[in-house]
Amino acid sequence: MTDDGPDYEVHDNPDRHRFEIDLGDGTVALAAYMLSPGKITFTHTEVPEKHEGKGIGTLLIRAALASARERGLRVVPVCRFFAAYMKKHEEVQDLVDPSYRPILGLDPA
Repeated sequence: MTDDGPDYEVHDNPDRHRFEIDLGDGTVALAAYMLSPGKITFTHTEVPEKHEGKGIGTLLIRAALASARERGLRVVPVCRFFAAYMKKHEEVQDLVDPSYRPILGLDPA
């Protein structure tokens, strides 16, 4: 584990439409998504119970949002964990799709 959180690698698994972290014990943490033209909708984040509270979900979100930025995609954070993170972190709010900004209580872009 590093000072910034767990020392895990996040991988995009486009065939399964999710970002994943192999937790090394036969379990996987994931952030599921759906792609549409110009957008990525994050629908669900899952961290196995025995790995909760270790920053793994945040690691998934950061990597997924970095990927969205690199690919020029707007983000629709249907997953409540993604929505809460994006509402709290101003530095990623520019990624929120304009149609979803009011739902998060953000000013129009």
